Amino acid sequence: MRIGAHVDSSDPLAEATARAADTVQFFLSDPQGWKAPKPRADADRLRSAEVDLYVHAPYVINLATLNNRIRIPSRKLLLAHARAAAAVGARGLIVHGGHVNAGDDLATGFDNWRKAFAYAAEAGGFGVPVLIENTAGGTNACARRLDALARLWETIGDHEVGFCLDTCHAYAGGEELLGLVDRIKAITGRIDLIHANNSKGAFNSGQDRHDNLTGGTIDPEQVVAVIRAAGAPVVVETPGGADGQAADITFLREQLGVPAPTA
Repeated sequence: MRIGAHVDSSDPLAEATARAADTVQFFLSDPQGWKAPKPRADADRLRSAEVDLYVHAPYVINLATLNNRIRIPSRKLLLAHARAAAAVGARGLIVHGGHVNAGDDLATGFDNWRKAFAYAAEAGGFGVPVLIENTAGGTNACARRLDALARLWETIGDHEVGFCLDTCHAYAGGEELLGLVDRIKAITGRIDLIHANNSKGAFNSGQDRHDNLTGGTIDPEQVVAVIRAAGAPVVVETPGGADGQAADITFLREQLGVPAPTA
C-alpha cells in the first residue's frame, strides 16, 4: 500500500522525502484560478521518479453547473490539467463532483458530466484517469450522498472514470464510515484513491475542514478501517506541514503494518 500526502507543487519529490512518502498529490496551477497549467521544467524527473504522483484539479472546476460561463471553461480546464498531469506521469487527476444551484435540476448536472466526457473524447481523450472525489457540503451536490453518486455513475459509469474517497468529506457529508467502502463499490465498482483526513466538523455538518488523523471528530480507527477495506493508495491532506503529515503517514503505516519506503 502506497501512502503519502498532498504537498506544495514547487518540488514534489523533495516534499515526499521530507515526509517519507511514497505517494504525493499536488496542484499544477492556482487551485482557485482559471489559468491552464504550464509545462514543468522537472517533468522528466517527475516521470522517472519512484514516487507515485497524483494531480488535483482546481477547486473552481464545476462540470455539473447549468451556468455555461462556468461549465464550458470547467471542461476545457479539466482537459488541460489532465494532459498536463499525463505529461508528468501522474497516475490520476482528482476533481470534485460539483453541484448545481438551488432550483436547478440535478439530472441536468449529471448529464453535464456526460457531456464533459464526450467533449474530452472528441478532443482525443484525457490521457490520464479522472478520479471523481466525493464532497462534504451542498444539498445540490453530485457526489456528496451515495444516492446522488449512484445517479452520477448511471450517467457516466461507461466512461473511463474512477473514484477518490475522502473520509472527512464522507463523514461531514452525512455518510457513516462503517461499511462505506462496500456501499461505494456497489455503485462504482472501484475506489482508486483514498484521501485520509479527519474532520474538524461534526457528522453531517457539511463542513470541509480537515484535521490530523488522531485529532478531529472521527474515531481514527474508522479511518484506518476504511483504508484497509478499500486497499487503495492513500493521500493525507492534513494540516501541520511536513511534520504533521509525516506523523499521520507514520500512524497509518503502524496501524496497517505497512513498511516505510527504503532510502
